[in-house]
Amino acid sequence: MSSRSGKKLTDEDRVLWSLVAKSAKPLKGRSPLEDEPSKPEAEEKIPALAAKAEASQTAASPKRQHVTHVLDRPTLDKLSKGKLPIEGRVDLHGMTQSEAHALLLSFLQRAHASGVRYVLVITGKGFSSGGEGVLRRQVPAWLSTPPFRALVSSHDLAARHHGGEGALYIRLRKTAAGQS
Repeated sequence: MSSRSGKKLTDEDRVLWSLVAKSAKPLKGRSPLEDEPSKPEAEEKIPALAAKAEASQTAASPKRQHVTHVLDRPTLDKLSKGKLPIEGRVDLHGMTQSEAHALLLSFLQRAHASGVRYVLVITGKGFSSGGEGVLRRQVPAWLSTPPFRALVSSHDLAARHHGGEGALYIRLRKTAAGQS
């Protein structure tokens, strides 16, 4: 097996990849792919690495109730057509990562405390450096971190007229008072 760059995978890479591949679950309605025969000699060479990777994998796996998911199709359609109100919006254009992170967290905390369910976060497309924008890439990653997981139930790319790939719809979790 070789990577896109044509380099051969090291034994360490094979062990790590097999651990990651074992933890992957097939999409709903799909059967799992057959495993390639593993290379036992590679695992024998690096047992400490395999044990360490498995330990960190189980320690890093989030609780089931706090996993951030993408929005379901009907909700996404209702948001894009205006049938569900977007109750708040924040624009992160032109901010540094630390500024944007602080603003987004405080905005989502205030919105959640107010009982707001759907907000729009504008990151911008960020093509100035010739690649994908930093905030466009970072905001979805932030949403799966502990401070945000307590607030965010799901998120997805916004419809074109709401900013498309440069914006996200975010569904906030129900407040404790709103769950009765």
